[in-house]
Amino acid sequence: RRRRQGALQRSAALRVCVSPPAAMAAFPRHRRFLGGFVCGAAAGAAASCWAAWWFLRSQSQTEPVPGRALPEEPVEESLLEKYGFPEAGTETRLYTNHALSYDQAKRVPRWVMEHISKQKTLGNADRRHCKFRPDPNIPLMFSAVNEDYLGSGWSRGHMAPAGDNKFSTTAMAETFYLSNIVPQNYENNAGFWNRMEMYCRELTERFEDVWIVSGPLTLPQTDDDGKKSVTYQVIGKDDVAVPSHLYKVILARRSRTSPEPLVLGAFVVPNNPIGFNHQLTEFQVNIEDLEKMSGLVFFPQVDKTKDVENICEVDTCKLIGFKEFTLYITARKVQSARTLHRLEKAMSELREAGIEPDEYLLKLHKKKEEELLQEKQVAAREGKAG
Repeated sequence: RRRRQGALQRSAALRVCVSPPAAMAAFPRHRRFLGGFVCGAAAGAAASCWAAWWFLRSQSQTEPVPGRALPEEPVEESLLEKYGFPEAGTETRLYTNHALSYDQAKRVPRWVMEHISKQKTLGNADRRHCKFRPDPNIPLMFSAVNEDYLGSGWSRGHMAPAGDNKFSTTAMAETFYLSNIVPQNYENNAGFWNRMEMYCRELTERFEDVWIVSGPLTLPQTDDDGKKSVTYQVIGKDDVAVPSHLYKVILARRSRTSPEPLVLGAFVVPNNPIGFNHQLTEFQVNIEDLEKMSGLVFFPQVDKTKDVENICEVDTCKLIGFKEFTLYITARKVQSARTLHRLEKAMSELREAGIEPDEYLLKLHKKKEEELLQEKQVAAREGKAG
């Protein structure tokens, strides 16, 4: 109805606009003054009629009705994403007992997350049967290879350690994918970082569930002129980035039914040798500061302002000492020895460090020595028979 009324109004306006010129044609030509007056009046009337017509046209257009959507004009299909957006490869990748996000440009993980418990740290999985290799889930053009590390002066440092996965041969083998590895200082890897990993496993004695996120950082350094810059070494033909620091975030739950709050700790350590005179608390940082450094939000479903307590206030955050650590490393060497020479060398190095073997290590040494002697005798008999 409104459209029909609008059409009638426009029609009337047009009739008014057409009438003045037609009336002017009836005046005799010799009456110039009167003719000029009429022409001026006609022009003014025409302008007024045009304005009236435009006003009526605008009024006759459909006005928006509250609660009713305006009809959408047909839009041409967007060409922006016709061939896809760039892909960074940073999506979360899931494995048996860890997950990670990979940095395709630096050929190292951005973060690696794992869950450990007492049960997962026990079992028969043996790292001697595992080999470092490229992750089959990472395109080869973005992956590091073992040759990048060989002769570089840097070790292949696990973010999710093999020792956390003794419950599963598959889970342990997956930690040797190079997507879980960063170039790490040898002494740091075998020393302080190793002791941090041991502390995490020790937490499973007191906490039912422990979640850990680890990864590399390339932090800015302040130059002599006060300016900050980020520079880092790369190794191998694939330019694998060497981090300046490593981080580890630990979240632990006493038990599923415990009313106690979660405990949380964030730590940043330089990718350099760190001696036994340093403790873990020296490297503890505020979780928000680490999130700013890394560009990551850790455990986003936890309200870290009120639902957690400082892990170093609830627990000890004390790393194993030099003597205990050396005994532990010697025990691993004894277990992995394949010859009597290797076995005796491990025990000799222990005594050179000024440490006497404890009862556990002596029993382990005796058992291993008997196994190797038996293998040697069997090999000798087979050699004679041959």
